[in-house]
Amino acid sequence: MKSQRHRARQIALQALYEIDLTDHAPGQVLQRHLRDINPPLPAGATGLLQAIIEGVMARRDDLDRVIAHFAPEWPVPQIATIDRNILRIALWEMNFNDTPSKVAINEAVELAKEFGAETSSRFINGVLGAATRQQGEMATILAEASASMDR
Repeated sequence: MKSQRHRARQIALQALYEIDLTDHAPGQVLQRHLRDINPPLPAGATGLLQAIIEGVMARRDDLDRVIAHFAPEWPVPQIATIDRNILRIALWEMNFNDTPSKVAINEAVELAKEFGAETSSRFINGVLGAATRQQGEMATILAEASASMDR
C-alpha cells in the first residue's frame, strides 16, 4: 500500500495537470479534490497536498526555468503535461520543502511509472539527476529568478 504522502503527491499531480490544461483556479481545484478524496487524507498529507499545489503554482515559472536548463533539448511547453508537472513537484520539493533529493526523485519516478508514458520515468530521472548533480547551477537559476521577481 502506498503511503499517505504518496497519495497526496498523486492527487497534487492530478490537480496540477487539470490546472495546466484548463486554467481552472488553483484554489477551486484544490478544494474540489480535497472534498472528493475518499478515503480522506490525514491532516499531514492534506498539508503536503496543499503545500505542493500552492508552492508549485507560486514558483511555476522559476521551476520551468530549471526544467529548461536541465532538459535543453525539450522546450518546456512541448514536454508532456504529466511529465512537466511531475518535474515541477519534485523540483519544488527538493528546493522549497526540504524533501531530500533522493526521496523527491524516487517519488517522481513512481508517479511517472503510474501516470506517464513508457519513457517518462527515464526522462524524469535523467532531468532530476542532472539537476541534483549540478545543485549549484539549480540554486543559481532559482536565485536569479527570485531576484528578477523582486525588481
